[in-house]
Amino acid sequence: MAGAPSDAAGGPAALTARTPQVPADRLVAEMVPPPRFDSVRFDNYIPDPAQPSQTDAVKVLSEFATRIDGGATASGGGRRRWFRRAEQPAGPSGPRGVYLDGGYGVGKTHLLASLWHATPAAPEQKAFGTFVELTNLVGALGFQQTVQTLRGHRLLCIDEFELDDPGDTVLVSSLLGKLVEAGVALAATSNTLPGKLGEGRFAAADFLREIQGLSAHFRTLRIDGEDYRHRGLPQAPAPFSDDQVTKAAYGTPGASLDDFPSLLEHLSRVHPSRYGAMCDGIEAVCLTGVRPVPDQSTALRLVVLADRLYDREVPVLASGVPFGDLFSEEMLRGGYRKKYFRAISRLTALARDAQRVIES
Repeated sequence: MAGAPSDAAGGPAALTARTPQVPADRLVAEMVPPPRFDSVRFDNYIPDPAQPSQTDAVKVLSEFATRIDGGATASGGGRRRWFRRAEQPAGPSGPRGVYLDGGYGVGKTHLLASLWHATPAAPEQKAFGTFVELTNLVGALGFQQTVQTLRGHRLLCIDEFELDDPGDTVLVSSLLGKLVEAGVALAATSNTLPGKLGEGRFAAADFLREIQGLSAHFRTLRIDGEDYRHRGLPQAPAPFSDDQVTKAAYGTPGASLDDFPSLLEHLSRVHPSRYGAMCDGIEAVCLTGVRPVPDQSTALRLVVLADRLYDREVPVLASGVPFGDLFSEEMLRGGYRKKYFRAISRLTALARDAQRVIES
């Protein structure tokens, strides 16, 4: 893997020069809330007063966290208890899993990470990752080893649960079934498109249908609201010129500089599970020649990179077309539209963050 983010001449790094090799144990160790969500808690989530579902979600999740048993397994090596129990041998109270259903930027990941932080268990007994990261873990470890690795956890949080790949959905559903049997509490989020009336209900129904036998263990929490990333903020800056981007890259310690088409080609040669490691040490991503992505496979890889950059709060400075024009109308109407809208939302936020790079 590349070392310090600069080339031999002392200029900016190039993501296209990085092909990191990531050991499986790093994938497991990194299943914690990303740096952007290190400090989030229920008490610093700011509900929109006009959206009572946001306040309700904080209350439900706070109570859910207190019911997760952070102690040892039951005596005799048997099945771990789901929740702390009173002296009477009553069954567990409340749901064994929660599903947060809502649009972009309503704070679902903030709430999911807050649940992880609030759960009374050691960090190594809790796991947090996106749906894609979980499937990547299965790919790296194999199904049975993933089950053995995660079955000792008290809580598994899955951000951005995706229903657009039937094979991956069935794979993860089977994994969750094994973990439920082992007593692991589950929490998941997914997205619905803003302005799509009723789609939140459909998304929840799809989720519960896909996980079949697990559906009885989940309580669905609908979280309404507008995208906080753009709430009351100015529009993202217009793209800069190639010269401005290049100058900023050379003047910013830790910046990378890449031609956008070349970066897209490079992403096809690096497994998505390694995109996070590819960004190690990068303080700002500078891209020249941004243009609409040519096909669906390329677009989906770009979505993963956008997620990893957003997790790490890496600003993105770009020339070319605005990020809102990355995906064709056909893509934005298709089965992966939720991913594409999420990527646009996150890249727009990172472009706004990049203002300080160009102004410094």
